[in-house]
Amino acid sequence: MASVDNDEMDRSFLTVSIPELIKQMTEAEKISLLAGKDWWNTVPVPRLNIPSIKVTDGPNGARGESFYHMCPATALPNATCLGATFSPELAELSGSLLADETKARNASCLLAPTINIQRSPLGGRAFESFSEDPTHSGLTAASYVNGLQDKGISATIKHFVANDQEHERMGQDSIIAPRPLRDIYLRPFQIVQKHSKPRAYMTSYNKLNGTHCSENEWLLQDVLRKEWKHDGLVMSDWYGTYSVSDAINAGLDLEMPGATKWRTKELVSHMIYSHKIDPRTLDKRVSEVLSWAQKLAKLNEEMVYQKPTKEKTRSEHQEQDAKLLRRIGGEGIVLLKNEGDVLPLNKPQKVGVIGPNAKAKVITGGGSAQLRASWSVSPWQGLVVNKPDGVDLSYALGAATSKYLPILGEEFCTLDGKQPGFDLKHYALDKNGKQAEHPTVEEIWDTSDLVMADFRDPRLGDDYFTEISCLFKPSQTQEWEFESVVTGQGWLWIDDELVLDNSTYAHKGSAYFGSGTDPKKAFFRVEGGKTYTLRYLHDSRIPSTLLDVNSTPINIVGLRLGAFTKIDPEQAILDAVELAKNVDVPLIIAGLNADWESEGYDRPNLSLPLRTNELISKVANANPRTVVVIQAGSAVSMPWINDVAGVVYAWYGGNECGNSIADIVYGKVNPSGRLSITLPVKESDIPAALNYKSARTKTYYDEGIWVGYKWYNERGIKPLFPFGHGLSYTTFDYSDLRITNQDTHATTTTTTTTTEKADDWKLEVEVKVTNTGKVPGSHSVHFYACPPEETPTSLKHPKQTLQAFTKVNDLQPGETVTAKVTLDKYAISHWDERWNTFRAELGEWSVKVGKDAQTMVGEARFTIDKELEWTGL
Repeated sequence: MASVDNDEMDRSFLTVSIPELIKQMTEAEKISLLAGKDWWNTVPVPRLNIPSIKVTDGPNGARGESFYHMCPATALPNATCLGATFSPELAELSGSLLADETKARNASCLLAPTINIQRSPLGGRAFESFSEDPTHSGLTAASYVNGLQDKGISATIKHFVANDQEHERMGQDSIIAPRPLRDIYLRPFQIVQKHSKPRAYMTSYNKLNGTHCSENEWLLQDVLRKEWKHDGLVMSDWYGTYSVSDAINAGLDLEMPGATKWRTKELVSHMIYSHKIDPRTLDKRVSEVLSWAQKLAKLNEEMVYQKPTKEKTRSEHQEQDAKLLRRIGGEGIVLLKNEGDVLPLNKPQKVGVIGPNAKAKVITGGGSAQLRASWSVSPWQGLVVNKPDGVDLSYALGAATSKYLPILGEEFCTLDGKQPGFDLKHYALDKNGKQAEHPTVEEIWDTSDLVMADFRDPRLGDDYFTEISCLFKPSQTQEWEFESVVTGQGWLWIDDELVLDNSTYAHKGSAYFGSGTDPKKAFFRVEGGKTYTLRYLHDSRIPSTLLDVNSTPINIVGLRLGAFTKIDPEQAILDAVELAKNVDVPLIIAGLNADWESEGYDRPNLSLPLRTNELISKVANANPRTVVVIQAGSAVSMPWINDVAGVVYAWYGGNECGNSIADIVYGKVNPSGRLSITLPVKESDIPAALNYKSARTKTYYDEGIWVGYKWYNERGIKPLFPFGHGLSYTTFDYSDLRITNQDTHATTTTTTTTTEKADDWKLEVEVKVTNTGKVPGSHSVHFYACPPEETPTSLKHPKQTLQAFTKVNDLQPGETVTAKVTLDKYAISHWDERWNTFRAELGEWSVKVGKDAQTMVGEARFTIDKELEWTGL
């Protein structure tokens, strides 16, 4: 909700002079503005009518203020999926929809987008970023930011910079040489700053070349504010502030979240009096917070000054939102393989749907990107609802590959038997530290996964008991498996029989940002038709047996109870194989989910989880027309690739993932997605394979500029599928690639070394694209810049780098259109460590069109024969 007291203020803040306002402020009031009020709001100053500004996560949906009572929201396809559309239009429409979602949560600032480079696909948050390519990332993010900010919502571009791994993310030191730092890791931020000017930046947790980013003066002042002219806010990531004077002097305006841990009145005042902080620096930080807040208050006046209202779900817009989400998901899905034109499945035939993801609602990755979806369509639902006439569907699980058991489902209901869900009660501790006799809080709940990061009740105190109770009505006589994950201590009773004790563990796991246990399981045999009473109790106090020391300041109280019928793994695969033998096409839907790809931890390898690969191999052996649909936010290995007929890379498709998948599988949408990342064959092929972790606190980026496809091209390593790869149900040819501004001085380069003249350098390029197939289709066109031949005095450069892209939509069979782009100085410039400027190599360059990052077609040549040198934007 809007910060309390905002509605009681007059609106003089909207027009007040910020310098004059600062003169009226006490030192204590100034200091109070430098940290959050709570998790999501800035501090108001009622005396001066300065309102609170609310922010919200995250990159693929506006989650809202509560983890506990999370507002149902729209979940967009994840960032790598949006990147795979190669569509600036869809990126901007995504930002525009997210602006509406942010406003529905009463917030004026969205903590997004994430534009870190996927240095390795094993990064836990790789699914949150658009691409491994800096130009692709920057241009996509710029459109996204424009969509957000055109509707008055502040973007918060993150994480600045080199937040490329989760391992020891708060303490590890990213050691990056100047050229890769500028050409790879800073480049997407630089492009976004040039084209969309985000109103806020968020610093990353890690160090950069010895200094934490939140206290790195070179990064925040010299580069961001002086070179790039950023005049907005700089905030920390949550608990990513590590000092008082160092961070304030370096340019970190806002410590998040609140209440402050570092910027107390006592500490900051002491730093001022001891001359570690100049009062003018304090005023500068305050000015930046106030200017940002004033701009957002003007743009969102009625929302900022409204009386506190409940966050809302935009359910009245669901049909319109669903249409856009379905389109983004469909245009982002990549058809990797289609042997024998096994797809689309639009003719009468038997299709056996197999796999653990088919009936699961896998909509996004984990961590701060997670939200409570206001609706969702599973792949099975999408396939059933959209199936063409004559397509006969059947189903087999095949294998259980989840990290955690599913939360309690339709077999469980409230104690009165009247509705799905659970009776939830919170109990205080009695004088002996035991569970009080009577509950303090009672609610009806709808999920057995509780995140209570923001749950507070003064009657309970810091430690308390939480109890979930429900009726359990199994339909068949069989064994069930129950699973407990807790941040404190947990016990499960069924009909007063203690079934599971999770109170004496020694180590923590990855759940709840590292605050939760590894899952503990137990079996219980039930009789079909009998009703059982289930009671799950959680004590928020950590057991004395715990040996681990908390490695994160994000301490969350949470509990999860999962349950599923006991599965015989061997029989499940045998059943899937038997189904495959009796259908025309086995369609396996598998992959990862929010448990495997998440903020807080990196993936250990590229493999699909547990027995997924075995399932796919055995099904493909039984029926060579097998098609595999992969849901994942980053790369996975495919040891069975030569045994299957088709592979569809569906990413995480948000609310409408099932419909988007069905559109592609059935051919209602012709696939046009192209890989926004390289898919390696194996882990050792990854450019960062030898140094992707914090080793004695340091991570050496020894691969330099050779990130993603640049590494594979230079090393001659054949990837599983290259960056930019993507098939269609039609075919496209390119012709007449040419430069169209040959008569301008820009064609053969600029003639001075000044930044102003460097900005004059433009190269207009076009190519004809023809649909040479039999069905309509859309296609993104990728333009690569290729440097001159290497000389004894030149630097080594990648053979080709993506520098522009555009998309042509709905080409009819035989139709030809012209795709046009404009290259600017970024396309030909590298950071030169000798001069500490951007420069262009002299000589003959060319532009080519990439079928993928390894396959170039066409060539248009141009010459740079005079120096081009610049800094800034």
